[in-house]
Amino acid sequence: MFFSPLAICIGLRYTRAKRRNHFVSFIALASMLGIALGVMVLITVLSVMNGFDYQIKNRIFSVVSQVTVTSSTPIANWSHLAKDLSKHKDVVAAAPLITGQGMLSNSGNVSGSYLFGILPPEEKKVSTLNSKMIDGSLDDLKEGSFNVVLGMELAAVLGVGMGDKVMLMIPQASVTPIGMLPRFKRCTVAGIFQVGGGFGFDSGAVFLNLHDAQKIFQMGSNVTSMRLKVSDLYAAPKVNADLKHSLSGNYSVRDWTEEYGALFKAIQMEKTMMFIILLFIIAVATFNLVSTLVMAVTDKQADIAILRTLGASPKMIMTIFIVQGGIIGLIGTVIGVVSGIILALNATSAVNFLEHLFHVKFISSSIYIVDYLPSKLELFDVVRIGLTAFVLSLGATIYPAWRASRVNPAEALRYE
Repeated sequence: MFFSPLAICIGLRYTRAKRRNHFVSFIALASMLGIALGVMVLITVLSVMNGFDYQIKNRIFSVVSQVTVTSSTPIANWSHLAKDLSKHKDVVAAAPLITGQGMLSNSGNVSGSYLFGILPPEEKKVSTLNSKMIDGSLDDLKEGSFNVVLGMELAAVLGVGMGDKVMLMIPQASVTPIGMLPRFKRCTVAGIFQVGGGFGFDSGAVFLNLHDAQKIFQMGSNVTSMRLKVSDLYAAPKVNADLKHSLSGNYSVRDWTEEYGALFKAIQMEKTMMFIILLFIIAVATFNLVSTLVMAVTDKQADIAILRTLGASPKMIMTIFIVQGGIIGLIGTVIGVVSGIILALNATSAVNFLEHLFHVKFISSSIYIVDYLPSKLELFDVVRIGLTAFVLSLGATIYPAWRASRVNPAEALRYE
């Protein structure tokens, strides 16, 4: 049997033994700590990337539709269409939407904006925008009030706060006795939200009640599109394809991957490349493990020769040193996994502490979407990293163990 109890016992004994060559002990410790460091860094870095990925998705889809159904002409009976769309097994909810461009002004401050006409009760079913409100609520967008909800950056540019009035101009002309003039409407700021930097929502998005938007754009009871929420974010392309085949009429369907898919593919590619690059840290540590075992084999040549003369087979000798190297790799991996989990779970607090200690700001929301270091530990990453590190450690033991099995007892004992 390859892994016999005797070989395992001797391998464990060699691991615990105090070596006469202290340099061998130092290299073994360095190998163990190198593996632990590599595993810890890899778990932490991937957790931080998972955190950024989660924050981007969470913030984007608080505003952006997962699936959008539009038509070449305004949609007349949207409630009937919503019922048809909800019949799809992956569609959780559907909500009407009116979109258009406008311009807001206040006390000489002017900013272009993208207008969204929504029904607050229906909107809450398809997005998490209400959770991003830092002042006010979507429920304040009541019919006939002509209240608006602005992004935080847009409110700052206009110099407005809760209850202030803003002038909304629509680039659609109205016929007057003095000619064609753009339409104006005075609105009240009823809420301010903050999605996060990087996508322009806070600086350009304006929400108002659907019925108010219908009056401003003179759409009657029509809407421009339907936004859908699906059960699985990654099922959106399938829902898109299904609806294109099932919907009759002049409808077009788009999903989030057509607009933001490239971004998330880039994030996934960066995560994969980071995993490969940081894996070299573990690989370097396993090369140290090779050196450790080669020196251990040289140090134990007399013991190997005695075991061979007592009947130990080459396979048994190989097992002894595979066990010895495997224990070093296993301990290093376990230390790395435990420390990596602890660091990943406390990465946000650690960075916040360093920022407070040194009075610096490492992360700015204008660049990194958030103003703190997000971290999201995933079990799959921990298992994958731990198994990879341990397999590399076992692979590093093959050559030294094979070399030990080739030791000639007569040559090794000649000068003893």
